[in-house]
Amino acid sequence: VARDHDLAAQIGRDLFFDLVDYEKIHPIRVLKDMPFNQVKEEFSKEFGIPVHSQRFWWWSKRQNNTYRPTRPLTQQEESYTVGQLKDAAIRMNSSELRLYLEVVQENHLTLASRTKDDILLFFKLYDPEKEELRYVGNLLLKASSKPSDIVPKLNEIAGFQHDEDIELYEEIKFEPNIMCEPVDCDVSFSLNQIADGDILCYQKRCSLDQHRHPNVSSFFEYVHNRQVVHFRLLEKPKQDDFSLELSKRSTYDDVVEKVAQHLGMDDPSKLRLTQHIPHLQQPKHQYIKYRSIDHLSDMLLLRNPNQMSDILYYEILDIPLPELQGLITLRVAFHQATPNEVLFHIIRLPKGSTYSDLIDDLKSKVQLSRSDAELRLFQVNNNKIWKVYLPTEKIDAVHDPNVPLHVEEIPEVEKSAGPRDRLVHVVHFFKDNQHIQYYGVPFFFLIREGEALSDIKVRIQKKFEVPDEQFLKWKFAYVAYNRPDYLQDSDIVLSRFQQKNIYGPWEQSLGLEHSDMPTKRANQNRHSF
Repeated sequence: VARDHDLAAQIGRDLFFDLVDYEKIHPIRVLKDMPFNQVKEEFSKEFGIPVHSQRFWWWSKRQNNTYRPTRPLTQQEESYTVGQLKDAAIRMNSSELRLYLEVVQENHLTLASRTKDDILLFFKLYDPEKEELRYVGNLLLKASSKPSDIVPKLNEIAGFQHDEDIELYEEIKFEPNIMCEPVDCDVSFSLNQIADGDILCYQKRCSLDQHRHPNVSSFFEYVHNRQVVHFRLLEKPKQDDFSLELSKRSTYDDVVEKVAQHLGMDDPSKLRLTQHIPHLQQPKHQYIKYRSIDHLSDMLLLRNPNQMSDILYYEILDIPLPELQGLITLRVAFHQATPNEVLFHIIRLPKGSTYSDLIDDLKSKVQLSRSDAELRLFQVNNNKIWKVYLPTEKIDAVHDPNVPLHVEEIPEVEKSAGPRDRLVHVVHFFKDNQHIQYYGVPFFFLIREGEALSDIKVRIQKKFEVPDEQFLKWKFAYVAYNRPDYLQDSDIVLSRFQQKNIYGPWEQSLGLEHSDMPTKRANQNRHSF
């Protein structure tokens, strides 16, 4: 049973639309065969409301999905048992017996005194200065009367001056969109199509530029669309950085402007946002392109499957996002010749650039062992060399921008290679339940014609600066199709590679079996974004 006490406790706090959330009202449990008139006696004892002042109303769900008191219980229904009323509620598509208790005023003491012209209306008061909405009670009125007739009474309820100029609005519906329309105070309630259970909201009249939400309609729009969004730095995707209250109708520009204000940034276009994947609890692979999503509600909605989120990730760029989108951004792992370290660089080039352009740009950022050094570009996939790029190839046509591009100096020794020498791929691996597991960064290695494994081992130990005691544990194998064929020191290694392309060009490699790869900390030369 909902009372005015419950409506006043919830409206403006737990809810703003409709009248009450029954889930937050403590239910009353009674025997099914208890006469309802006896329940009224219990209410009289518990709440001090005389039985003759109690009028109970049925609730019903309207076609517009609002939930309002629809009519009082008849005298015959009040003579029923609670179980009979519950059955009647079920016939009206309600799983529970839910009632509203109106405390009848002295001039409307009996049900018999209620006529067809009487309507019960509920009133909410809005304060645009404080942006507060509260429930102020109900009135039993004549449908033939005009709203202007009750203005003095409404002013008295609100504590306004007797002749205060007020505006009335009818709260019609709130899903999927707000419908709250001004009421014409000079025509009757019936001509305004206002009936039992309807809600009227009122406020002091004020100019539209006086307050942030100057009237009930704009306040309802704000409440209906407001959304607290938790922002996370993309580099720290597991922890909230800050939260902002925004509107679901906020445009892309509105959102980045509010975030920029919070971060103390002068240029919102230097922000880049990324959506959240709720079921994976991680950022989406692709960021939100500049002005590509119209509203915040669409930024928080992830399609396939449709899931709503309240998390967005952000990055602070060093150049405006529209300008950045006209560039290709590459993460380059540069393998220094000496010492044996990997330096990471972020490189940006205009779309349509070739790998030759990338080489020219990279040379200005790295220290080469020789001024005339040539560079080799290759891509690694699953810790194996997957592709070598030609300088003439276009970058955006072939390279996945999310995978680091590996670049290394071509050693001088390769330039003096004989016609029967061979450049082979070398991979690191260990065995897990007899299966090969690749790890680390693969590399190219020139093997001379007739060179024994013992000589190759000397050069590889020198390359990785592995101590003798540790290097004794390393094993060497010819690997084809993930099957290692272990080599002895006396084996002529290139003899295994003679059958060219029998397994495909990338499926032959020299394998180094060990699990103690000496790691040197890779330096990150990252731009600020």
